[in-house]
Amino acid sequence: MGLHNGKTAIVTGSSRGLGRAMARRLLEEGARVVISATTQAGAEKAAEELRAETGGAVLPIACRITSGEEVSALVDRTVHEFGGIDILVNNAGITRDKSLMKMTEEHFDDVVNTNLKSVFLLTQAAARYMREAGWGRVINITSMSGQMGNFGQVNYSASKAGIIGMTKTLAIELGPKNITVNAVSPGLIESDMTAAMPKEAYDANIAAIVLHRVGKPEEVASLVSYLASEDAGFITGATININGGMYR
Repeated sequence: MGLHNGKTAIVTGSSRGLGRAMARRLLEEGARVVISATTQAGAEKAAEELRAETGGAVLPIACRITSGEEVSALVDRTVHEFGGIDILVNNAGITRDKSLMKMTEEHFDDVVNTNLKSVFLLTQAAARYMREAGWGRVINITSMSGQMGNFGQVNYSASKAGIIGMTKTLAIELGPKNITVNAVSPGLIESDMTAAMPKEAYDANIAAIVLHRVGKPEEVASLVSYLASEDAGFITGATININGGMYR
């Protein structure tokens, strides 16, 4: 029996990368999963591939996660198609890296709205249904940059630190309705970005990681799957690091 049989999940930013690995793991464990991406074509392509890989029930929906109207439509359609919403993974995020003196107001607003405001909008919309059901799991993907800072990422670090604060408050507000809210904070994870890093920068990062390797998307997905399960029912308001000991 799958860990998430009978559950419905929304995973934002799940057409590729880390989000896709999370969606795949939830599908493998029996959940019905909504693939949320910025374009319908991207969502449909990922959904088709994940359906072939897992045999699971996948629904692709394009959504601008900075729009309250589109977010509400995403959640409402999920409930209409799958009968409810049990698990929300707020994974989508962007970067617009610049040093402080080169960063524009647009760079700052784009990142904070996409990474942080979206967590508010999606959790508010999903919580309406979770509260009625008396059960829910919200997992917010933050970053080591939100804990320790990173040069050229004033906007990104602020948005990810904000997610940690929001997670703590949401856990307090939603806990009485049996809804847990936790944050997962990855470090350096295997991706197209890490593959493209200059060797000197890559080696310096590996040297700072206690385990001397990058993490795998599947390892983050495994943690997210656990936090979304019944077994994690007494964990809420936590930020769980998964960075190989790079930040402790």
